Amino acid sequence: MEIELDLSKSIDENASAYFEKAKESRRKIEGLKKSLEINARIQKQRVAAEIQNKKDASPKTAKAQRKKKWFEKYRWFFTSDNLLVVGGKDAHTNEEIVKNRMKKNDIYFHAEVFGAPHCFIQAPEELKGSEFTAPEQSMQEAASFAVTFSKAWEETRAQADAYSVKPEQVSKSAKSGEALGTGAFMFYGERNWFKKTPVSCAVCFFNREQTLVCAPLSAVKKHCRFFIELKQGRKTKEQMARELKAVFEKKGLNFTIDDFVSALPNGLFEIV
Repeated sequence: MEIELDLSKSIDENASAYFEKAKESRRKIEGLKKSLEINARIQKQRVAAEIQNKKDASPKTAKAQRKKKWFEKYRWFFTSDNLLVVGGKDAHTNEEIVKNRMKKNDIYFHAEVFGAPHCFIQAPEELKGSEFTAPEQSMQEAASFAVTFSKAWEETRAQADAYSVKPEQVSKSAKSGEALGTGAFMFYGERNWFKKTPVSCAVCFFNREQTLVCAPLSAVKKHCRFFIELKQGRKTKEQMARELKAVFEKKGLNFTIDDFVSALPNGLFEIV
């Protein structure tokens, strides 16, 4: 190892000069270390930010964590006039709909087809205690909803009859000698008929509730920017659910196959 000495300086002065150079080198090395540490932290933060940005830009699950509203336990949709329609999914929820959820100024709907759900249009909150008359479009959509989720779709019937009555006309009291099982009710008095009501089925991502809705096309068009209209066809509910899942995922809307199966009426399907 060769060391250059300044002959104009003494040995002590040369040693002192080298000592100062060594200290300066150590300072530079420490500064370099700190710089490298800072750069490493910055790079780590940059990578973390890029990963988060990719997550934010990636397809999001449509089922955000939130408290579900009471009607999401049942079948439901909002009409073109923004009125809530609720219907049962089975005998138990049909019983609940009529006995616990429907109020005296709501409008009850049912289809003249076996397996039709009990449904009602909910009167707006501000009309509580007042007589409620829904717009004709909403009435037609509620009738179509009742028909679509009856056996009419499964039996490939393009249309069926539906009717509406006042809640007080729906009773659990059967005729003498008869008994009504869970989800079964009697209807007394005059009915408001909706003859030859067409089935109508469209599935959409309902932004307000961040979930799937299956309802008449006219109502879905009013509330959903992305929707798929269905018609009676040859694909089973499970096959249709898988196809819908793939289409929705391309839009960044992630639902399970069971979510789609639960939303659809019973029967066979095709995408329009």
